[in-house]
Amino acid sequence: MSLNIQRNDRVAVISGADRGKQGRVLSVLPDKNRILVEHVRMVKKNVRPNPQRNIKGGIAEQEAPVHISNVLLVCPDCGPTRIGHKFEGDQKVRVCRKCGNIIAAKSKKK
Repeated sequence: MSLNIQRNDRVAVISGADRGKQGRVLSVLPDKNRILVEHVRMVKKNVRPNPQRNIKGGIAEQEAPVHISNVLLVCPDCGPTRIGHKFEGDQKVRVCRKCGNIIAAKSKKK
């Protein structure tokens, strides 16, 4: 199943403890239908010191995955919105359901 949300998209959380927050997508986990969003669902993790890798021990904070159904893509013009698809020439593009504008996909590095 293809997901409507890609890496580096801006999303808004619509349910859960972090409802209302917006952030950039750090990574997408399509097999689990989850995404990592910057500064959303922060958890504390105990880190063991490792002198070989120059890692200090202690308690670190990091993002935990959020289910894809709990976020909406943020349209640059009208805010959080659902996503539609349409063909422009021979390419399938994402479209904002509110205003109808095309949501540009980020360029992929090869």
